[in-house]
Amino acid sequence: MLADKKKRTVEMIKRLKKAYPDAHCALNHTNAFELLIATILSAQCTDERVNIVTADLFRKYRGPKDLIEVSQAELEKDIHSTGFFRNKAKNIKAASQRLVEVYGGEIPRTMEEILTLGGVARKTANVVLGNAFGIASGVVVDTHVGRLSQRLGLSEQKTAEKIELDLQALVPKKDWIMFSHWLIYHGRQVCNARKPKCAECVLADICPSFAEFSSAS
Repeated sequence: MLADKKKRTVEMIKRLKKAYPDAHCALNHTNAFELLIATILSAQCTDERVNIVTADLFRKYRGPKDLIEVSQAELEKDIHSTGFFRNKAKNIKAASQRLVEVYGGEIPRTMEEILTLGGVARKTANVVLGNAFGIASGVVVDTHVGRLSQRLGLSEQKTAEKIELDLQALVPKKDWIMFSHWLIYHGRQVCNARKPKCAECVLADICPSFAEFSSAS
């Protein structure tokens, strides 16, 4: 059973890789610190909105020391449009403080260390480690990845943590970083939440949800 699931997953990866050769992290950044901040801001917010906000934010704040020195109120104003701005500003300042005090202003490169930063859970850690450093520490599970993992029969779990464990068992480790990008692109362009375009799907013949959604369209 697991062997068959792995074989089907590898076939899905092959097709998605061909369909989305330009798939990449949608959050604009030039270094690991910027990606960390952008990912914290992306919670309950679109990548497009985050990129608009960080275009100004990263010109104003060059590194963690700048974010330690700015007042909570000013930072909240700068990131207001991303939503949940009070908690995000608090987390950004806490993460910046720890980066300077413990890690010399540098982003740590292990899951254990990066999880000690304010506002950082496994999704954020995986995004930063994978996209900034090329370290395959896990599989990023956002709303698209979670939804598609269930529709494609890769996981029956409901929480991101448990879905990630299922994906780690099925997806070859060399594809952990890119797998989420391929699923996110597919989720946005074809397998959207409300009305998936099953007739256009490159995975239609190996998708266990095809009959359910194609008949409803």
